[in-house]
Amino acid sequence: MIHGVIFDLGSTLIYSDDDHRWGLILPRMRRDLWGHLATLGYQLDQRAFLNRFDENFRAFDEQRQASFVEYTIAFVLNRTLGELSAPLLEGEALAGALQAYYAYSEARWQLMPGAQEALARLRGLGLRVGLLSNAGDVGNIERLIDRFDLRRHLDPIVISAAIGLRKPNPRAFERVLTAWGVGPGAVVMIGDTLGADILGAQLLGMRHIWLTAAADHPANVAHRETIVPEAVAEDLTKAADLVSLWVREST
Repeated sequence: MIHGVIFDLGSTLIYSDDDHRWGLILPRMRRDLWGHLATLGYQLDQRAFLNRFDENFRAFDEQRQASFVEYTIAFVLNRTLGELSAPLLEGEALAGALQAYYAYSEARWQLMPGAQEALARLRGLGLRVGLLSNAGDVGNIERLIDRFDLRRHLDPIVISAAIGLRKPNPRAFERVLTAWGVGPGAVVMIGDTLGADILGAQLLGMRHIWLTAAADHPANVAHRETIVPEAVAEDLTKAADLVSLWVREST
């Protein structure tokens, strides 16, 4: 019997033309971060800071993609500051710098059509609904959740930056299963990324739906022939239809 549904966030409940094309917006985000540091009194050469931050980001992004262990942007930032012999950030100053870094990207997200309706419909079936998101900063995801009024639907909210693990690591999914007290066979995963959302669900034996509304991106190309989803839905309405059907079949 199906007990709950886990959603991804980016390109699933919200979307942006820039998602999975971070090379287009990261330069602006890094310049914004450097500018914010300047307002805090940091006297950092712009080119030196941007180059070192980019080098650290690329290095740790490769590691997290290979190991499924999360390296946060806070870690990358303080690593960069330390290498430039600048004071490290903590507390409110660190949170403010991270918010400045993400502000440009956050403004570009939109609510996926049908998201609120699909979430309300699934909850109306008596299902638990949770979130599992790969992200380099907790505050970034929390702000997006609140901006689009998603929090009222989601419990628990699990973010890789908070737990140190990334999808498809099964232990990341188990955080939700443990919170609900159910096994993987009672849960459906819905997400856009084959190598994270769908593979992770398959590793645990969860039912799963590949949402293709915004899934035409490079992250999926390498897996199209090797990771075959149980079901495919082109939008959230059809994904909710599938879950509703599975609920009826399981009762």
